[in-house]
Amino acid sequence: MTVIATTHVGSLPRGPELTPLLLARDAGEPYDPAAFDTLVQSAVDAAVAAQVAAGVTVVSDGELGKVGYSTYIIERLEGFGGNSARKPALDLAPLPELRQKLAAIMGAQEFTRAVCIAPVKLRTLEPLHDDIRRFKGALDRHGNGTRAFLNAASPGLITAFQPNAFYPSHDAYLAALVDAMRPEYEATAAAGFEVQLDCPDLAMSRHTGYQDMDEAEFLRTIAANVEALNAATANIAPEAMRMHICWGNYEGPHTHDIPLERIIDIILRARPATILFEAANPRHEHEWTIWRDAKLPDDKILAPGLIDTCSNYVEHPELIAQRIERFTAIVGADRVVASTDCGFGTFAGYGKIDPAVTWMKLRALREGADIAAARLT
Repeated sequence: MTVIATTHVGSLPRGPELTPLLLARDAGEPYDPAAFDTLVQSAVDAAVAAQVAAGVTVVSDGELGKVGYSTYIIERLEGFGGNSARKPALDLAPLPELRQKLAAIMGAQEFTRAVCIAPVKLRTLEPLHDDIRRFKGALDRHGNGTRAFLNAASPGLITAFQPNAFYPSHDAYLAALVDAMRPEYEATAAAGFEVQLDCPDLAMSRHTGYQDMDEAEFLRTIAANVEALNAATANIAPEAMRMHICWGNYEGPHTHDIPLERIIDIILRARPATILFEAANPRHEHEWTIWRDAKLPDDKILAPGLIDTCSNYVEHPELIAQRIERFTAIVGADRVVASTDCGFGTFAGYGKIDPAVTWMKLRALREGADIAAARLT
């Protein structure tokens, strides 16, 4: 019988108890480490149990011990300091009233956006070991042997969020990040988890962190980012890795998103076997034809986003099934994993999806995958 696996991009809502503590910790305020660990462990246990109950095949720890998917690295690496001002995304820059409305809905981005101001090197892997310990404990109690993954920021993503104010070039900054981040990737794989490399730099950064580049420079930059990712993960089997690309988990015009067709060849050079990408939101759902027409290597697994993480609408399972069938027609059911467009809680205190709706959406994803599988059997 055909079975279609389901997953999501990784981050889950952190809740009103955990969010203030994560933000305080990120800001360098004093906190009780034991109380923090207890609270995060409880949240990870609940998240794993809820994912399993929703029928998720490949689960995560929700990144619940991190303030955000891209900025958590400043507690693990040396060489960062300060707090850089964030430019509005190009689509939102001329729309100040919309930016204000979105901030009221999504929440303030209170996390630290540090700058690279000194040589980058590994400071400690202790927070990762804590993540692994808590996740393994939750899986032992609630996972029922399910597959599991942990997120990690790719070298290129770090350059897009933590600007370089020290190294003579982007390539030099990348090279330092390869050496600094490799131990995290390898320790995650050694612990038995699939490693998800988060790579919004390959798409979203065209209109955010790299917005001052022209398109040719952007394409050269992300090609270098993929080379860096490949170097940093050279000792990990491709089938033990996933990568996520997206154009930004926010409700905006997205009229400056770079088209998938301009970047897909670069994306396909990356070593991870599974590619998670947006395929549900209104600016990118049509791009399933780009995947259809691309020369996909035989070892690539497509994990299209079939759930929009910017809306509290719960997608109908039949719609999800129809979306799945577009991709199973391209590579077959064994090379498709039903996923979400982006994370449900990319940063602590930021996001519009109600936590209860998260589980409704993931249950609908399971139901849609089952409908599609039944039609393929």
